[in-house]
Amino acid sequence: MSWGTDLWDQFENLDKHTQWGIDFLERYAKFVKERLEIEQTYAKQLRNLVKKYCPKRSKDDEPRFTSCTSFYTILNELNDYAGQREVVAEEMGHKVYGELMRYSQDLKSERKHHLQEGRKAQQYLDHCWKQMDNSKKKFERECKEAEKCQQLYERLDNDINATKSEVEKAKAQLYLRTHSADESKNEYAAQLQNFNSEQWKHFNVAIPQIFKNLQDMDERRTVKLGETYRSFAEVERRVVPIISKCLEGMVSAGKAVDERRDSTIVVEAFKSGFEPPGDFPFEDFSQNIYRTGSDGTIGTPKNEGVKPDPRHPMNKAKNKLWLFGKKPKAPTLEDLSHLPPEQRRKKLQQRIEELNKELQKEIDQRDALNKMKDVYEKNPQMGDPSSLQPKISETMCNMERLRSEIHKNESWLSEVEGKQSSRSDRRPSADVNHHAPHGRESPEGSYTDDPSQEHRSPPQPDPHEFDDEFDDDDPLPAIGHCKALYAFDGQNEGTLVMKEDEVLYVIEEDKGDGWTRARKQTGEEGYVPTSYVDITLEKNSKGAVTYI
Repeated sequence: MSWGTDLWDQFENLDKHTQWGIDFLERYAKFVKERLEIEQTYAKQLRNLVKKYCPKRSKDDEPRFTSCTSFYTILNELNDYAGQREVVAEEMGHKVYGELMRYSQDLKSERKHHLQEGRKAQQYLDHCWKQMDNSKKKFERECKEAEKCQQLYERLDNDINATKSEVEKAKAQLYLRTHSADESKNEYAAQLQNFNSEQWKHFNVAIPQIFKNLQDMDERRTVKLGETYRSFAEVERRVVPIISKCLEGMVSAGKAVDERRDSTIVVEAFKSGFEPPGDFPFEDFSQNIYRTGSDGTIGTPKNEGVKPDPRHPMNKAKNKLWLFGKKPKAPTLEDLSHLPPEQRRKKLQQRIEELNKELQKEIDQRDALNKMKDVYEKNPQMGDPSSLQPKISETMCNMERLRSEIHKNESWLSEVEGKQSSRSDRRPSADVNHHAPHGRESPEGSYTDDPSQEHRSPPQPDPHEFDDEFDDDDPLPAIGHCKALYAFDGQNEGTLVMKEDEVLYVIEEDKGDGWTRARKQTGEEGYVPTSYVDITLEKNSKGAVTYI
């Protein structure tokens, strides 16, 4: 069906309909805009929610429970989900709302153009009709005037009293009016023919074409609406797979919760390594009371006459017996002896691993500097080798400091592991008739029944831990000599103080730990950093020589 043929006389209604179509398109565009604003607000609120519940501490401080990690996984997936909602809003704004607004402006311009053409055609037809109507009215007036002149002429011509001049005058007037009526008739006929021709063109050519253009425009508007409807849904459909992955990630996070694993983490995090407290001995205060052999009372225990140890008063130990008793807060110490044995062992192992990583970095840096120094020595134009010496020295000092720290922490770790192994071999007795009352063991950081020992400092490393290496009656023979490249203060136990350029005897080679055993001229022995000395071994001595 065509608007041009079926609706040839509905110009005003088509004007209203096309305007309604554009208004409807803009209404749908407004709907899309509000929808994308909802998506933007939703995504923003989701991101704020994730930010609110995301951990604000470092990863090392975060609990490692599977329930916590799964929750953080859900937060990450929800954050990705919020990102997809933002994608939906962005795509709707660009491909739907923006496209609709641009198309609406084009429709308005096109509609205005077609309606202006229709009005111009109507105005031209109205103009032709007015001309035809005016010529018709003129022709009618001229005919009426000619008819009056005809009647006047006939009346005068039949009147015997009328003069010849009057009759001639009336005749001439009739002739003029008749001639004018003929001209009006011809003009009216021409205007009528022209109007009919223009009217036919108007209703069969101009108006159908204009209405067809309006129909095409309205149909394109309808098609555009259908396309944007599909685009509106496609925007949502495109993010569905990603949203499904986010939801699957949340489901997987829920399945990853492992109650057994969480319980194990709790044990690893809080296990102290202490043994449960032993039984308190029976203290018999009725020893001085006279009893007959037949009174049936409890007999005197074998440890009769032994007085209770005053260092373990019952009343003072009362608040320290229970697992949930209040524990005094111990100060943080370098050797971590304020921690329970198991926790101390883990912390020391972690610290040693970190120090080893730092040491490896320093070793890599030293090797790189030495290579660069060799390149400078072979190609002096590339740089001065002596300019690298301060950096090399600094790197060597850092290496020795890290080795010393590692050695110190390893000794503490060995101490903890030795105490734990010895503690595991002992079992508390359940006999109530002990020979003497005794308190619980008091390893570093543990509870003790002695109030004077409650806040004592943790045991320090044995200051004579290296002495057993120098207790031989006969001094070791020198296998070479070395010259100190740098001064060494020897602050740690078992090390040897030396000055720069000082010559020492080498009595034991470096065993791979970075230390060489040396002896001064005065007979004092100790360890010095291998990288701090230039070693020369005797030809008949065995072992490798390290040159730094």
